[in-house]
Amino acid sequence: MTSGDAPGTDSGVAGTPGGPASAVGGADLGLLSPMRGGAEQTGDAAVLRAMLDAEVALTRAQAALGLAPAEAGEAVAAAARASAFDLPGLVVRARSGGNPVIPLVEDLRKAAGPYGGHVHRGATSQDIVDTALMLVAHRALGPVLADVDRVVAALTRLAAEHRDTPMAARTLTQQAVPTTFGLKAAGWRKLAVDARARLLAARQALPAQLGGAAGTLAAFQPADGPGSGEPGGDLGLRLVARFAAEAGLAEPVLPWHVLRTPVADLAGALAFTAGALAKPAADVLVLSRTEIGELSEGVGGGSSSMPHKHNPVRATMIAAAARQVPALAAILYGSLCAEDERPSGAWHAEWQPLREALRLVSGAARDAAELLADLRVHPERMRANRTVSGSAGSAGALVDRALEEE
Repeated sequence: MTSGDAPGTDSGVAGTPGGPASAVGGADLGLLSPMRGGAEQTGDAAVLRAMLDAEVALTRAQAALGLAPAEAGEAVAAAARASAFDLPGLVVRARSGGNPVIPLVEDLRKAAGPYGGHVHRGATSQDIVDTALMLVAHRALGPVLADVDRVVAALTRLAAEHRDTPMAARTLTQQAVPTTFGLKAAGWRKLAVDARARLLAARQALPAQLGGAAGTLAAFQPADGPGSGEPGGDLGLRLVARFAAEAGLAEPVLPWHVLRTPVADLAGALAFTAGALAKPAADVLVLSRTEIGELSEGVGGGSSSMPHKHNPVRATMIAAAARQVPALAAILYGSLCAEDERPSGAWHAEWQPLREALRLVSGAARDAAELLADLRVHPERMRANRTVSGSAGSAGALVDRALEEE
């Protein structure tokens, strides 16, 4: 801040008024959240894109079932270019109705011209926001799973290379009996494999949401409308199936406006993954202490005041993420308690915690993959530090068995 700047104003970069920081105004770019990841998949622009994709999927599904003209789906798709929408304006206008779908639908209908009447027909705002957030989660989890795969690969290598590298096991902070670093790495790997399974299952189960005003699909099934007497299925149910397919999400058994199993399952998988990745990070933080020195990060961080330091920054960021995600998951689990057929407050409370949990787990997976790919193991320090003697038992056989598991 320069001498003439008022507190709270953007004064640019390096004290230069009008510098690059001025251009971003009040945007949160993550200055205080280096442990986050997945900004491209979870930012406001990504949510806008997902809401538009949900609206396009709905119109296309209706067109496919004869509930809209065949041209409507493509017309709405052509109008639904995220770059054509005023995102800051939508943020401001969303406050009046409590969600961003209301102003978005207004703008999309105008952009679709003569086909605007087919935008959002029969849907409620929650249908679009829920579907959009499932799309955001689905897209964000792709890179997360890729990073977890990198974690598993790195730990497979470490466990095999150090199958018989002796070190002291520590319990309640004290040296206990001998173990091997390979067995420690195999344990880290088991958690990563378990996390991958939970994330993959949660991602595959992410459902579209379509129920209409009260979750009855009434708006899609007029008593005397097309398909009302067709054998082999209710038109509303067929529309849900087609909508889910168009969106690329799972078909729900029921509208889940107040049946928040998908969000709770996702929250559980994210919280487990954050904790699973934090186990190796916690061990690295302890074992890379100067006085222990059994492990070190390949590319550590510096200090603003102590140039001799080689800080375990990636492990620190993973640990920071793991301390936040369980609290966010608790909010998401709390939203299971939702009144009526569509709730007030419980649903709204999910949006930011879900997005933040995705970001933190994305960052933790990225940082864990980088940490473990470059982890430095120091067997000589492991030997020198040992004050206990004896056999490592069946550590090697346990490593072999662990590496057989997928």
